[in-house]
Amino acid sequence: MKAVVFDAFGGIEVLREAELEVPEPGPGQVRVRVKAVGVNPVDGKIRAGGMEAVFPTALPAVPGGEIAGVVDAVGEGVGLKVGDEVLGWSDTGSYAQYALASADVLAPKPAALDWTHAAALPVATDGAERVLDLLDVGAGDTLLIHGASGALGTIAVQLAVARGARVLGTASPVNQEYVTSLGATALVYGDQLVERVRALAPEGVDAVFDAAGKGALEDSIALRGTTDRIVTTADFRARELGVVFAEGPQRRSAARLAELARQAADGTLVTTISVTHPLTDAAKAQQASDAGHNRGKIVLTVN
Repeated sequence: MKAVVFDAFGGIEVLREAELEVPEPGPGQVRVRVKAVGVNPVDGKIRAGGMEAVFPTALPAVPGGEIAGVVDAVGEGVGLKVGDEVLGWSDTGSYAQYALASADVLAPKPAALDWTHAAALPVATDGAERVLDLLDVGAGDTLLIHGASGALGTIAVQLAVARGARVLGTASPVNQEYVTSLGATALVYGDQLVERVRALAPEGVDAVFDAAGKGALEDSIALRGTTDRIVTTADFRARELGVVFAEGPQRRSAARLAELARQAADGTLVTTISVTHPLTDAAKAQQASDAGHNRGKIVLTVN
């Protein structure tokens, strides 16, 4: 099968195309013929060696862990069948024509949801809900989200609004209308952010979700007056500043993913694709992901 691999840690230049053996599913697993792959910031961090303390990687490695595709082989004790269209998380690297996945972390893909939008859901929905729960966001809260136009921010804004929170979302100037369309009050990140947030929310913000990692934690602490109820998924200075860094195993709930996939299919939950690349252009996709400032999700398509 065709796959993308890296043999050493480094920049995008370490990614290369390779021919690998098609994997065979074990008990509880299925093999998925991959149609689309979600590209996530963590993919580039793992490739660069920056996540070794959290996610040790045996080299050579196939990047990625988020898939949408068709079941084409099943292991023992699996309820799914060949031909089922699914989305979820892979056990093996997902930048490949085939990937193995545990059947219990795969959700059925609604017919009305295309492959690219399906691949945009698992990591972003899981990550957004995990952080919103850590922050205990609920009705009446004012939540500040940094990076509100990205793949994670796009979902986090909508799920927070659905909980009854008022959301302020930072983004680049070109993404202000987009963030507003998601249900947030948009503002540009950067200089005098504290003053501009206070002008919009003179009563203060109850919680901060940093999905950008662009140096906004000091401003967040100033706005909160404490490090309490601030969580980042992207700024590795969190610990030195006394802020919670969201890490650890994902929840990977197939039932919740299935529910959110249905919402995405009927338009209740907006998913936005920033750009798609063929699998052979995985380096370009990771380069764009590493740079940030993307509106929505970067997706690889697999033939």
